[in-house]
Amino acid sequence: MTNEFSHLDDEGRARMVDVSAKSESLRIARVRAEVLLNAQTMRLLVDKALPKGEVLGTARIAGVLAAKRTSDLIPLCHPLPLEFADVTFEIDEAGGRVLIEAESRTSAKTGVEMEALLAAQVAAATIYDMCKAVQKDIRITNCRLVFKSGGKSGTFQAD
Repeated sequence: MTNEFSHLDDEGRARMVDVSAKSESLRIARVRAEVLLNAQTMRLLVDKALPKGEVLGTARIAGVLAAKRTSDLIPLCHPLPLEFADVTFEIDEAGGRVLIEAESRTSAKTGVEMEALLAAQVAAATIYDMCKAVQKDIRITNCRLVFKSGGKSGTFQAD
């Protein structure tokens, strides 16, 4: 029985995809996420007055570290030689949102979407962790792939 899922063998068991026949290409992925804060927490974040210290710098480093450790956390993910990983933030104070964008790049046989996804999510979780002392109902939302390029499937750009 042949199946359509690359992560399952013919008996339906999970397996790592064989990418040995693929060609290397420059792979880029960008993921966005949002952290929703109330006005008081947002003011403390902007003023760098939260009890646990400077939030966004810590979240940036956590996100980059997550991108680098992706294959240790996602069981069937290929370990990739990352050539670039970064996390940036935009503060929407009026909307009570921290907008996160994570980007990962490599020249490899498989994509870096998972690295960007983990970078954004761990950055968001770090913001949560550093703000939870002053707000309990923080929400992490709208995490999604917004761009990918490279490989056989080409370029994807979200609406």
